[in-house]
Amino acid sequence: MPSNQTNKSTEKQSRHSLKGQKLALKQPLSLDGGGFLDPVTIGYQTYGTLNADKTNAILVCHALTLDQHAANEHPLNGRSGWWDHIIGPGKPIDTDKYYVICQNVIGGCLGTTGPAELNPKTNEPYALSFPIITIGDMVRAQAMALEQLGIDSLFSVIGGSMGGMQVLQWAVDYPGKVFSAIPIATAAQHSAQNIAFHEVGRQAITADPNWRGGAYLSEGVKPHKGLAVARMTAHITYLSEPALQQKFGRNLQDRDKLTFGFDADFQVESYLRHQGITFVDRFDANSYLYITRAMDYFDLAADHDSSLAEAFRNTKTRFCLVSFTSDWLYPTAESKAIVKALNAVAANVSFVEIESDKGHDTFLLDEPEMFATISGFLDSAARARGLEKRRSA
Repeated sequence: MPSNQTNKSTEKQSRHSLKGQKLALKQPLSLDGGGFLDPVTIGYQTYGTLNADKTNAILVCHALTLDQHAANEHPLNGRSGWWDHIIGPGKPIDTDKYYVICQNVIGGCLGTTGPAELNPKTNEPYALSFPIITIGDMVRAQAMALEQLGIDSLFSVIGGSMGGMQVLQWAVDYPGKVFSAIPIATAAQHSAQNIAFHEVGRQAITADPNWRGGAYLSEGVKPHKGLAVARMTAHITYLSEPALQQKFGRNLQDRDKLTFGFDADFQVESYLRHQGITFVDRFDANSYLYITRAMDYFDLAADHDSSLAEAFRNTKTRFCLVSFTSDWLYPTAESKAIVKALNAVAANVSFVEIESDKGHDTFLLDEPEMFATISGFLDSAARARGLEKRRSA
């Protein structure tokens, strides 16, 4: 059974609890690529209180470089959780109403088994001996963890970007366990352009001399330069050209004129370098390789005769899809393709395209229309499931 946390403890947790909770899966995790992963530990965080009949649980799925610390102070850098403005008492994902769980994905590097963890067979870090994983594997591990926590069904699953992929996979693989789903800024398959950007990042990491064929932890070094470049490249895709122009333009960084050299003359250069440098302190390079590969392999229709509609056949889940006008990483057309497939099987689906010039990362920012969409959809779904009556009883 999960330990219920009061709303007060959600707002002010002890330093010990900020390190998160861990759960060891009782069974080996079967993998889409074949074989099993065992043992498996899942790192997770919870917020709010699980109701008596366990019908108010919401699973929050994180994006590529995020983790389970969605709404609490991060144990590594002391910063607020990446969705702290969305999860909490009175917020769109209201912990006065819902019990919220966020798990670090398989292949991650903050509490869940991944390539940086020790392989019990060798007592050395897994490194590249870690098996290739998929979004389906991530979701399967999440489902196994929730079952051990005594949660048999979810009121909702929500997430953006790679988190949105997990939401879709949940709805397809466990349709009877997901009452509602909110995929944000995502797609049903990874595009060639996105695979290309990921490959640039992976090549930057593996070209770093300190990568050592993936065995850098055993050899006491880290490929920080390669990982930083991978992060810089990816971060460009999270923004939009108007956002970059508005924020930085061609403004110089701490100087009055060009240096005619290769230092960071421009503010945008300095910003990207900062993003790369700070990222390497909290993320594992091999985890980056594995998780980006899982995203590249994602194709929801592949196991359904290449028909996305067939993937959702007979679904009872209520869907709300959200996209952003300036998101060129997962453009609105990708969300519309999912909506079209859901409409083809007469699913319960709503769709909102939000006007924003901030790019893909809008789902992580203070966006009132997104807040209102999430809150309104969850309130409607709660009434449909009878949660409002249970709270007032």
